[in-house]
Amino acid sequence: MTGRISFIGAGPGAADLITVRGAKRIAEADIVVWAASLVTPECVQEHARSDAELVDSSRLTHEHAVEIYRRAERDKLNVARVHSGDPSLWGAVQEQYDAAVRMNVEVEIVPGVPAFSAAAAAIGRELTVPEVAQSLVLTRLEGGKTPMPDGEKVREFAKHGTTMALFLSAARTGQLVEELRAGGYPDDTPVLVAYKVTWPDELLVRSTLGELEADCKKHKLWRHTLFIIGKGLTAGGTRSHLYHAGHFHTYRKADKEARRALRAERSVRRVEKPREQPEEPDSAKIKESEAAKLRESDAAWWAVRDWQETARGAARFGANRSIPIPQVDESQSQLFAEEPAEPEPVAPQQESATSSTTTAQATTTTGTTRKSTGTAKSGSAKRKAPAKPNTAKNKQSAKRKPAAKPDEQSE
Repeated sequence: MTGRISFIGAGPGAADLITVRGAKRIAEADIVVWAASLVTPECVQEHARSDAELVDSSRLTHEHAVEIYRRAERDKLNVARVHSGDPSLWGAVQEQYDAAVRMNVEVEIVPGVPAFSAAAAAIGRELTVPEVAQSLVLTRLEGGKTPMPDGEKVREFAKHGTTMALFLSAARTGQLVEELRAGGYPDDTPVLVAYKVTWPDELLVRSTLGELEADCKKHKLWRHTLFIIGKGLTAGGTRSHLYHAGHFHTYRKADKEARRALRAERSVRRVEKPREQPEEPDSAKIKESEAAKLRESDAAWWAVRDWQETARGAARFGANRSIPIPQVDESQSQLFAEEPAEPEPVAPQQESATSSTTTAQATTTTGTTRKSTGTAKSGSAKRKAPAKPNTAKNKQSAKRKPAAKPDEQSE
């Protein structure tokens, strides 16, 4: 038996958008390392074991994280390293993964729902619209803390004219707008501004390239913001051939009449589509001159409950459980703190009708009740042994305190 290190994508924010596998790994973990400013507290509250050690990664360096993984190797522990979105996108997961695979532990990456996918779903749009946009560029604005490789400039990607999703760029929206313009996007190009998509304080703003900078300043957006830009956000495009009666594939034959109509439609579109005229030399020189001026003037500024209960095992006691949580560091000291709330009065005529509902609510609430027992050392926490279950007579619903505001993390 060896330990296991799981790098888990928690999704864009909402606790129920984590994958089933990701939630299971958190439920099985002895240590949960999570980004408190990027992952909602509910994701840990809902899935982590009551006796699991919680570590806020915003206070860790890479070396500190590796020490936790070495503990997992030495003591044969399960570690859940929880990243926001999908770990493969700007998650700094590669260096951690490479260090973990050199140890005598199981190592895995559990993918998550990326933020751009959640943003498109939030506004009910497909990002690959037939004959409008069939590609998606995922990138970020150059000039940040992480250098961009040569050739990976926003204006170069923008020349393709397809849909783009831009991360980690809200702090320099003015520079972003200029780069997109230089790449060929007109000012009326639609832009979706998605702030903390799927979080309780989610904000979605439909803007245009010309209004983007003003909209970001109006809403004071500079972190946790994703931009999606492209004609596909509003264009209708043509009907997809996948479910067209005239289209055939391995599992379905085409209807003959619909097939003829589809071919005729394609022929008409080919005839109506204007041919691209070659540019005249003078025009090309003028455009090159204008591009050179732009370059010179460019300023570089800136659930699923059965398996879950099994994984948690004896640490959970259902409705009768009242277990104190372990000590946590100051950044998480109020994360799981709770205080009893006064029971809401129930009208006499409603008592019998609501008795089963009240019991279910009490079961759910006490099943996740946790109390802080102090302050941890070294940014991590150890949990006390479970307390004896309270009797049904002493059951009370609990109300969570608002989570402590996490420390700001850099982009």
